[in-house]
Amino acid sequence: MVKVLKTGLYSTIQDLGRYGYQDYGVPYSGVMDIYSASMANILLGNDKHAAVIEMTMTGPALEFSCDTSICISGADMSPKLNGLPIKLNKQIPIKRGDLVSFGKLISGFRAYLAVLGGFKTEKIMNSYSMYSGITKQAILLKNCNLSIDDSLKSLEKKHAAIKMVNTHFDIKNIEVFKGPEFQKLSKEQQSLLFSQDFTISKENNRMAYQLAEPLENSLEPIITSSVLPGTVQLTPSGKLIVLMRDCQTTGGYPRILQLKESAINIMAQKFTGHVIHFDLIIG
Repeated sequence: MVKVLKTGLYSTIQDLGRYGYQDYGVPYSGVMDIYSASMANILLGNDKHAAVIEMTMTGPALEFSCDTSICISGADMSPKLNGLPIKLNKQIPIKRGDLVSFGKLISGFRAYLAVLGGFKTEKIMNSYSMYSGITKQAILLKNCNLSIDDSLKSLEKKHAAIKMVNTHFDIKNIEVFKGPEFQKLSKEQQSLLFSQDFTISKENNRMAYQLAEPLENSLEPIITSSVLPGTVQLTPSGKLIVLMRDCQTTGGYPRILQLKESAINIMAQKFTGHVIHFDLIIG
């Protein structure tokens, strides 16, 4: 078991998502940054679908009641084991009674803690991903206990660590494809989309990121149609909304762009005030 002593700002259990239920209006959910979460699982030898803790801006404090191994990847939130700093992207042996905590955010926005064998919390519709209305818990709660497979032995201690690609956290370029309604934009609107920078507004969460700079819009709403994580919608008021992992499954705003999968991962590490630039993928 792992006991949550402190929750952090917004911590949840996530895996790669809940697929096959979108016809019923169930969001995909899953980790916001698949690249970082996968790195943590790979370094532990876990299945890529193993559930992890996703942490946003600040991390929790966790007490382990068994021997195991962990790996932390993604944002640097100054992780510590029993008060001493530990490295990211490295196998960390854990002993019964150990305390893992986090401090100052150094880089990125979301971090991932994987445990040997994955977290074994409530599984609904073939996924452990927490989502309000689907799972009993939408976020980690103080003093809750998270099940893990305590029969798995701690991995042999290794000193090697993998260095993450820095551009994943630093780059502002977001690669996109043309969306279904892109051609309805004027040539001027199309040009503006790719010539100016956009700023992440304070309205950003697992459902969607709103951009601060408006794009003048005279398009009519569309018939409610399918949307996906990474869909960029244009509202009647000119707001650009980038849908993220917990987004709805349908929408009535024009879908003018679609983020490349790797671009969703990059976007997930941005927060209020960060600047992005759309790069159109040709062909």
